[in-house]
Amino acid sequence: MTDVLTFGEAMVSLRADGPIGTNGTLRPSVAGAEANVSIGLARLGHRARWVGLTGKDAFGDLVLRTLRAEGVDIGHARRVGHPTGIVVFEPRISELVRVDYHRRGSAGSRLAPEDLGDALAALPRVVHATGVTAALGPAPLEAVRFALRTASEAGVATCFDVNHRMKLWSRDQAADALRPLVRHVDVLVASDDELALAAPAGARTEADRVAALLAAGVREVVVKRGADGAEVFDSTGSTARPAVRVAVRDTVGAGDAFVAGYLSGLLDGEPVAGRLDRAVTTGAFAVASLGDWEGLPGREELDLLRIAPGNVLR
Repeated sequence: MTDVLTFGEAMVSLRADGPIGTNGTLRPSVAGAEANVSIGLARLGHRARWVGLTGKDAFGDLVLRTLRAEGVDIGHARRVGHPTGIVVFEPRISELVRVDYHRRGSAGSRLAPEDLGDALAALPRVVHATGVTAALGPAPLEAVRFALRTASEAGVATCFDVNHRMKLWSRDQAADALRPLVRHVDVLVASDDELALAAPAGARTEADRVAALLAAGVREVVVKRGADGAEVFDSTGSTARPAVRVAVRDTVGAGDAFVAGYLSGLLDGEPVAGRLDRAVTTGAFAVASLGDWEGLPGREELDLLRIAPGNVLR
């Protein structure tokens, strides 16, 4: 049985080591919220399946080869006659990074419900979706609706990360699309400023939004607070954990790493506190490393951050 089924657009990322206009060198890798989560879970020893569309091009080759090499099941991925999307990361000044997407008409943006039917039929333990895929267009949004509804009706646990992207849609557009999904979500993940996009419009405070989401059937509301850690709300109350303190190298992908850690703990039967501990740990690995997923830990490495900086492992 697949532990976690996730789906969306995986792109090639091009990371510059300086301003592109002055000949900054670009290094290719792979990016995408759901792909990051699937890699994080696979490294922790879980059976992760990613479903999506890539182009019949060299960038599509790189995406699929990377996921396969990381142990992610790509048996339901499909190649189509549209280009693989690209995201470019360009350091500008200090810690400011400019992100530029080239995904209009891309293969991944054409994901539709029919691309998920066979993968969902196998009934994974968890289905994970994000607001990034929902924002890509009508067909991907319908795919998110179909996956969450189908999983919920089959008794499969569902996880949804709001993951709002301003370059894809406005807050009003996101709220209109995401609020109806809540009734099919067991675990809702959001940063503190994203809760309003999933909660009813009448809920004005965080406490009211959390209460409304739990009343709507969400089992756990997981609130990411960045450098202040995270907190989980459920029917028994709340549990909080501080962030693991590390030297920050790159914050891209930290939220996806957090989700991978939280779902890993859930799959292992950990209580909420244990899930949060693992989530803030995997998130710390992400921010302490360059790249979306490259620095994510294997299960045997989860305790590495307890070792004092400057030590050498021999």
